[in-house]
Parts: sequence; structure tokens; C-alpha cells
Amino acid sequence: MSETPEALFDQGLEQYNSGESPETLIPLFKEVCDRAKKNSPAWTCLSWLYLLAEKPNSAYKAAQKAVKLNPEDPQARVNLSIAMLETGQKGVRSHIEIVQQLAMIPELRTELEESFADGLKRKPDWPSLNRVHSWVFG
Repeated sequence: MSETPEALFDQGLEQYNSGESPETLIPLFKEVCDRAKKNSPAWTCLSWLYLLAEKPNSAYKAAQKAVKLNPEDPQARVNLSIAMLETGQKGVRSHIEIVQQLAMIPELRTELEESFADGLKRKPDWPSLNRVHSWVFG
């Protein structure tokens, strides 16, 4: 493809927001991540798509990369926490505590609330998402 990784990323977000399935979008976001390996938002989106597609091991790896690239991204840490719960990993609490601190920033809190709502709309009764939400927002 001749499109830039940024253009592909924007295209992927547009398709996601218009209701495209995670399974359809995973290859597009994988390509963005392959072409722009240090693009934390792309890794965060890829991990979210893997979670929605019930691929927690892949989500865990992608979320780890996103958090490593941008430790201050609360969504990357939420995704990592969910993936850790779904793969039986230990150490979720430290990520939740960081998200709780970041959620004190009104703009980030609003983004997180919207993300949780989006996740439950796309995957109702998502136990791991509900657990992380209750931990973050009490």
C-alpha cells in the first residue's frame, strides 16, 4: 500500500467508528503497527481490537508494546489490565493504580468513560471490562 501509516490509522479509526468488525480491522492495524513500530496509539487500538475479537494473548502482547511506548496512556493500561485478567496474569493492580491516577484528569476520565461504554456496547456483559471499570471508577 502506498498510503502512509498515519492515513491507514485514520482510515481504520473511521471504519471502527462506523461499526466495522474488529476481525476486519485487525489486519489494517497490524499493518500500521508493522510500518510504524513506535506508534503507541496504533498498538493500543490493535490490542483493543484483539480484546473485542476474543484474542487475549495477542491483545496482551500488543498492549505491552503500547504501554512500553507510552506509559502515561490510560487506555493502553486498561487494555493491558483486561488482557492480563483474561490470560490469568498477575500484576494487574499496579496498572489499575496508574489508571486511577490518570483518571483524575478530567479529559482522560471522559475518554476512559467513553471507551468503557464503547466496549460494553460492542461486547455486552464483558466480565473483565466490568471488573476493570469498577476498579478504576469505584
